[in-house]
Amino acid sequence: MLSSIKSLCYVFLFFGFMPLQASSLGGLKFHGNEQPINQRTSYNVFRDESVGFSDYFNIEFNLSLHPTTKIGYIIRIKNKESNRIYNLFYDGQGDNLSFRFNEEGINNLIIANMDKEELLNMPWFKMKISFDLKSDSINLTIHNRMFGTGNEELPDAYYPIIFFGKSDHIIDVPSFAIKDLSIGNKEKYFFALKERAGNIVHDISGKAFGEVSNPEWVINDAYHWRYKASFKSKSVAGANYNPEKKEIYYFNRDSLCIYNVRSGETNTKVFEEECPVELILGTNFIDTNRNKLYAYEVYYDTPYDGPTVASLDLDTYQWTAENSTQLPTQLHHHGSYLNPSTEQYTIFGGFGNMHYSKNFFSYDLDLKEWNKLEGFSGDFISPRYFSSIGYLKNTNSVYIFGGMGNESGEQTVGRKYYYDFYKVDLNKKHVTKLWQLLWEKDNVVPVRGMVILEDSCFYTLCYPEHFTKSFLKLYRFSLKDDSYEILGDSIPIYSDKITTNANLYYDSGLNNLYAVVQEFDDDISSDLKIYSLAFPPITARELINYSRDKSDNRLAVILLSFSLVTGIGYLLFKKLKSKNSANEDDTRNVCIANDKTETTTRSNSIYLFGDFAVRDRSNRDITYMFSAQLKQIFCLILQYSTAEDGITSQRLSNILWPDKPADKVKNSRGVTINHLRKALSELDGIELIYDKGHFKIVQTEEFYCDYTRCLQIISTNKVEEYRDEFLEILTHGKFLQLSDHPLFDSFKEEVEKKLEPVLLLEIEKSFAAELYQVTIDLAEAIFNIDPLNDAALAFLIKAMQRLKMKDKARVRYQAFVIEYKKIMGNDYPHSYKSLS
Repeated sequence: MLSSIKSLCYVFLFFGFMPLQASSLGGLKFHGNEQPINQRTSYNVFRDESVGFSDYFNIEFNLSLHPTTKIGYIIRIKNKESNRIYNLFYDGQGDNLSFRFNEEGINNLIIANMDKEELLNMPWFKMKISFDLKSDSINLTIHNRMFGTGNEELPDAYYPIIFFGKSDHIIDVPSFAIKDLSIGNKEKYFFALKERAGNIVHDISGKAFGEVSNPEWVINDAYHWRYKASFKSKSVAGANYNPEKKEIYYFNRDSLCIYNVRSGETNTKVFEEECPVELILGTNFIDTNRNKLYAYEVYYDTPYDGPTVASLDLDTYQWTAENSTQLPTQLHHHGSYLNPSTEQYTIFGGFGNMHYSKNFFSYDLDLKEWNKLEGFSGDFISPRYFSSIGYLKNTNSVYIFGGMGNESGEQTVGRKYYYDFYKVDLNKKHVTKLWQLLWEKDNVVPVRGMVILEDSCFYTLCYPEHFTKSFLKLYRFSLKDDSYEILGDSIPIYSDKITTNANLYYDSGLNNLYAVVQEFDDDISSDLKIYSLAFPPITARELINYSRDKSDNRLAVILLSFSLVTGIGYLLFKKLKSKNSANEDDTRNVCIANDKTETTTRSNSIYLFGDFAVRDRSNRDITYMFSAQLKQIFCLILQYSTAEDGITSQRLSNILWPDKPADKVKNSRGVTINHLRKALSELDGIELIYDKGHFKIVQTEEFYCDYTRCLQIISTNKVEEYRDEFLEILTHGKFLQLSDHPLFDSFKEEVEKKLEPVLLLEIEKSFAAELYQVTIDLAEAIFNIDPLNDAALAFLIKAMQRLKMKDKARVRYQAFVIEYKKIMGNDYPHSYKSLS
């Protein structure tokens, strides 16, 4: 009995308190004109509540502008007592940002033109709309600039109906986000918009107040790395980030690909003259003061007498040879930093010619020469490579973390992994070992780049490089001791070649982290993938426990205490029940555990969850009619039919036949489309049409697709009402589980992105409602998306134990541990007992 009470206390403590870090994040992101009309976001602030103000009232919020769609209506303000409607229209297409406050259908009242660079470089800025009912005036304040209008004949009392985004026939919506919304005068309604999932908005006290359709909650961007773009080079290439221009560069000797992380736009510059340095590793750095990118190679294995350092002017895109010196050996995976005050770029460590390096080499941008830095005192840093290095301006110090090597520097001695941390004071040229971490997991190495913002912690990505298919994880380490946290989900990396590398960057203006992953197949050609994560990042536990902030933490303590007392009372009551009652409960639980809905197939259907399957109008299996290519083209068109208004023939051709001549592509496309139409003609209620240059799948009620139905259930925001049907879809298996072609990756990612937050929310609800078999099914569905999801495992084990399935729970835990070891390369850190 005491152990049960103790366990209950732990459960409340675990789920009851949310770390403070997540509480600083939040917001609601709006899908705009880039989405079909029915998928654009609409937020009804007061929903069915009747709210009124006299004398004056203000609408205040923080606004973030996103570049995807640059024109549309942000807010619409009605009055219950009159037909006058006001709206705020945004136009970001010109040289300035234009905000127009209008009396809808009548005239424009206020025009506010704002500096484009200033606002777009801010993650959030304040906006305020003030109605002075006494003086009949309206003011619009944007980032401390006020614009106004008078003589508006406003009523003495105003009963606002407020919509953000899509509203009635107003369907033009820009891409933007809002947070910290407050409306009122002396009596204020405050909405922090700190939701994780769902379509109900709560006020600061936790009361359900407003409603939003097609929301995207900003908190998820602080946990899930978002794939942004990818590039490919057939020759050796390098990559870097320019925080001044918000641009990621991917270059080889012939050209430069530019990806703007703010606008999402991509440009390619072909050099008039190729890069004078023969690229072997593609190592490089950027000097924003000079607006130049420097490409360099430290060593060549074969005779070479050309330039080893060259600079690219990022205005003219002209290369200039800078230096022809080679260092004594190759230095794979060396760390580096640029000191902007001295205009010196310094590298440390590295591996080459069977040796690990412990040396610092500095390149002087003014003198255009390499020098070995010597004369350091203090602690010894053993030779190594794969170290992470960061420079902190306010201490003029370099920080070095981890890597692998050995004290002798000889590769033949064998290597060891380091989890130590050093501070190198550049003023005194003194090295101090700050801490050494006792690492009990499988070995990992950090990436070259370290994000260090102040003197308390640093961020870097780590991964077990000794696996072909591995995962990058974001770590936050303390500067003062060896404590750390793992943040966000993982990024896949193919690490078979020594030239494969990744890097981490931070943009303080956009408040984002960027991960750049460069994967080599043959040490020459490479793929570059770009990911983003909102800052500050959060842990998995913070995401799961994320909820609305309460106005007073004491209220949370009171509620927690009440829940704890209630829980203990329940345990005491349960203890006093007779054995017969207990047996009845056990029988009830066993019945729930075995109450599985039998899977049935239906005519005129296509299944994408689990095995791809097609049933015709007579309910016959005609999956054989869909070749691998027909499956690809069907899924592509279906994906674009759901997310957009179909797919253009040109885009379809570029994806499926990227290397074929135009005349042959047209023939291949025509033949494949005809075969698909013939196969679909065996079903009723589905048709492939070509309209206005787009291929599109059209469905009617006669036809069933589990993917389409799954999205419909999610969009209702009433998953509980359709729980049995929802689970029947998910228990078929992973979405497109046997389709491993890269062509399906974006489709899978899109579906999993929509599913995961819903599943995490529903698994909590089902466990709280004691629907333990549902919890188990939902956990398995989460594992199909994230096989190493800690939260799903915890709920799964607890649910199985409630259903007296203790042996199965242990078996499932062991399977998870094996899978974790297989993927991560180290032992799972949580014991079975800690989850039970």
